Amino acid sequence: MAYLEPEALAALGLAKLGHNVRISSRAVLYDPHLIEIGDNTRIDDFCVVSGRVTLGRNVLLTVYCNVAGGRTGVVIDDFSTLAYGCQVFAQSEDYSGRFLSNSTVPLAFRRETCKPVHLARHCIVGANSVVVPGVTLSEGTAVYAMSLVTKTTLPWSIYFGVPARRLKARHRDLLDLEQSYLAGHGGDCRDMDVLEDARARSRNDGG
Repeated sequence: MAYLEPEALAALGLAKLGHNVRISSRAVLYDPHLIEIGDNTRIDDFCVVSGRVTLGRNVLLTVYCNVAGGRTGVVIDDFSTLAYGCQVFAQSEDYSGRFLSNSTVPLAFRRETCKPVHLARHCIVGANSVVVPGVTLSEGTAVYAMSLVTKTTLPWSIYFGVPARRLKARHRDLLDLEQSYLAGHGGDCRDMDVLEDARARSRNDGG
């Protein structure tokens, strides 16, 4: 995968460009002056990011993702991930038949739903899932592949289905690993020690 060189990244004219950002040369960013990208974030091949979009630090958009912020915006917070082929929309057309639809028609003949979308920290959305306007994925939400998220989720929960429904609670062990990572410990065995300690505490607590 070929990523843009620093000069090309700077030339995009992003509202915010963090450190160590990687954007594929095959990705497309529309209205870059409305897009903010935090440190260590990556956008892979064939992604489309448009409108008002804010990506935190260590966010990953894998191949073929579409994030359409429109006027109201999509915010994806730190350490969150969109797996292959995810679609996140902050706006949608009226499907009732009472109005014309699609952006080739003037807004006077259409009715759009425009509501902000928020993926809080440590969310992961599985391949080919869709998040619709107005939804908040609360901190720690995991969505299995091929799901349709139509309602705001509970924190630290796992969801699946069309529409997505809560299956069970999600472990929080990764929060200890986050602290180790942010402290600069890197990917050595100490991180695994932290994880094993967290798992042991979880088992002792009945998690």
